[in-house]
Amino acid sequence: MYKGYITDIEGIKVGHAQNFDAGTGLTVLIPPKGNTASVDVRGGGPGTRETDLLNPVNTVSEVSALVLSGGSSYGLAGSIGVVEELEKDGIGFKVPSGIVPIVPQAILYDLDYKSYKIRPDKKMGSDAYKNASFDENRQGIIGAGTGATVGKALGKEFSMKSGLGSATICLGDLKFSAIVAVNAMGDIFDDEENKQIAGILKNNKFIPTLEVLEKISEKNSLNTTIGIVATNGKFSKTELRKIASMTHNGYARAIRPVHTMMDGDTIFSLATNKVDADINLVGSLGAKVMARAIANAIYFSNIENSCEFI
Repeated sequence: MYKGYITDIEGIKVGHAQNFDAGTGLTVLIPPKGNTASVDVRGGGPGTRETDLLNPVNTVSEVSALVLSGGSSYGLAGSIGVVEELEKDGIGFKVPSGIVPIVPQAILYDLDYKSYKIRPDKKMGSDAYKNASFDENRQGIIGAGTGATVGKALGKEFSMKSGLGSATICLGDLKFSAIVAVNAMGDIFDDEENKQIAGILKNNKFIPTLEVLEKISEKNSLNTTIGIVATNGKFSKTELRKIASMTHNGYARAIRPVHTMMDGDTIFSLATNKVDADINLVGSLGAKVMARAIANAIYFSNIENSCEFI
């Protein structure tokens, strides 16, 4: 397991809410004022909210919160609860009549894990917001990772539990962290150990997804990995778009294959703008910390003190 959690970045709060019986959940990240954010969507089947706003050519650079959620497109309702709580707290983009909270969101497909009918909703979003803490550090089967699984390509019976992972890298005063809910079609690797740690498991042996790719049915392969990379470095929205793009290399190192037509892979990038930093360094280490976080999503979802077992 790798060390660190995204709340290692000063000023960031994280909150979770989930329904373990239904097998779904939601995670909200609340950054400090003065942040900048962007996004890079790579998968062929994304589900998102307000990602167009984070394009560098568009107006708003600062976000009020970021949401990662299960529930497929139904789960987009979860951000409404976050928006309403932010409004109560007076946090958002100022308009003549008041404020409009800026809450981009990405979702993953977990409807077939336990209950199709129960998904993240407005109340779950509100609960996650109220639960948010500067000290949150749980990983595994929690929040957006509650219903995450991998290795579903040949059917649910050969799948493995995944979840939510996080990690941090520090260089002097500079920090970069990642948080990710891993629900991929591809095999999962610990990149730094150069070993496969999850995927299609049959008779206690991994079956490489690439070897069965032509046999895969779309009904067994509705997936998506969604994550956030954050730094205390100073970056513009344009620079953060590039950092999100470079961080997708962490997906490629840890998920094989990745960015398929049956994945909706998305990475948000966020800066709290406290420390001068080089974009090449942060983008490169963003990929490294994301790969670590993906490995942690597997490790923390398959240990005895995890929140739940499959």
